Formats: sequence, structure tokens, C-alpha cells
Amino acid sequence: MLDDEDRIHIDPKILVGKPVIRSTRIAVEFVVELLAEGWTFEQILANYPHLKAEDIRACLRYAHQLMQQEKVYPIPA
Repeated sequence: MLDDEDRIHIDPKILVGKPVIRSTRIAVEFVVELLAEGWTFEQILANYPHLKAEDIRACLRYAHQLMQQEKVYPIPA
């Protein structure tokens, strides 16, 4: 099993530096959007057969890591 660093790639020359699934031009953002729109893993894999389920999970973990870094500031009363 590859870890996420082997699956998610960032290169300023590919999609202006958006994180993508390695060896593709499929952005993490796109995969997360498909899932948010209700696509199942099976539908994504059927439409993008060069992807693997672990690629989709890596996209979700990447998004999760970004959200963990997000700062929330209280609104002053």
C-alpha cells in the first residue's frame, strides 16, 4: 500500500499547483466534489478506471488534514 505522499502530488506545472492524484490531472478537489455530489466510490472508479479506491481515500485524508489546520476564531460579542 502506498502512503498518501506517494498518491497525492503537487507541482506548480500541473493544474497551477493544485494537489492531484499522482500520474493524473485529477485534482483532489474534484474527487471530493464528486463525493459531495453523492457519487459513490464505485461510480468514480467506473468513470475513472485508472484510479483506485485508495486514491479516493487519500483525497479524503488530504482534505481532512487541511481542515484540521483550519483556525476558527470566536466572533467578538
